Amino acid sequence: MKRVTIYGWASVAVALVFAAGVASAWLLRPTPRPLTQRDIDAAVMHTLQTRNLPSRTARAAEAIRESVVEIRSFTPVEKTAEPAPSPKNRRDPSATPPKSPPPARAFPRDEFGTADPPGGKEPPAARDPPGGKPEARHIGSGVVVTENGIVITNYHVIADARRLEIRFHDGSTSEASVLQAIPEKDLAIIQAKSIPDDLPAATLGSSKDLAPGTEVVAVGFPFGIGPSVSAGVVSGLDREYISPDKKQNLDKLIQFDAAVNPGNSGGPLVNMNGEVVGIVTAILNPNKSGTFVGIGFAITIESAGSSVGSSPF
Repeated sequence: MKRVTIYGWASVAVALVFAAGVASAWLLRPTPRPLTQRDIDAAVMHTLQTRNLPSRTARAAEAIRESVVEIRSFTPVEKTAEPAPSPKNRRDPSATPPKSPPPARAFPRDEFGTADPPGGKEPPAARDPPGGKPEARHIGSGVVVTENGIVITNYHVIADARRLEIRFHDGSTSEASVLQAIPEKDLAIIQAKSIPDDLPAATLGSSKDLAPGTEVVAVGFPFGIGPSVSAGVVSGLDREYISPDKKQNLDKLIQFDAAVNPGNSGGPLVNMNGEVVGIVTAILNPNKSGTFVGIGFAITIESAGSSVGSSPF
């Protein structure tokens, strides 16, 4: 009985010694040095020097990419009636019929107006194929503003359209209908009839934070190629644009120098956070080429929202 008591006290003593050792080690451990701003700066510099990070413009473009759509506007072109052949040029029915050249695919007509397709003017066969002219197609851009497929674009992209077609980021297409049209502001709201799964809506920002020199990115489908990204800066604010035919006067515009061309109309102008601050609407062109010479204009997102009144987005 006495031996058991000794063993019990020995176990307790060992446990106390162990606990005392652990406590001493914990108390004697070195105190961690608090992080300083110099430590943080060094870690950031190490990351920048050892990793290739995407640029600000690349991040902005990626943030908006899946919300940008291509819009094809199909408009009918009336066929001109052929005059009845006169007796002297009426063809003998028994004669061998002439061979017709194969129909050529007409290059989509761009919505900026006068530019010819890349590579020069279209061949005559493409402009006037046998059997009458094909449907004229305006190509433009748009941006998804709600998850159920509402898209904002320019009015001149969808004007006089018999049929609208939207192509989404995943390549799927859908017909669309016009919800609202505001010709005097060159704006239109359209609704896709079917949409991809998990279609992201763009984040709308504010043009009030813009200033000359602010970096911006334009995303769209110039000449039907895209989505294409161009980057630049805000060149000026509160600009006015008068169309070449003097029929339209737009004001309170953002002037920018990110390259845009026919097909960019209706696409978003975004800030470095990937937020939509404007809708690309026009380019200044002193010649008839219809291509970008360094000055583009965008409707502010605030003007776009107020123009449609009871805004669906």
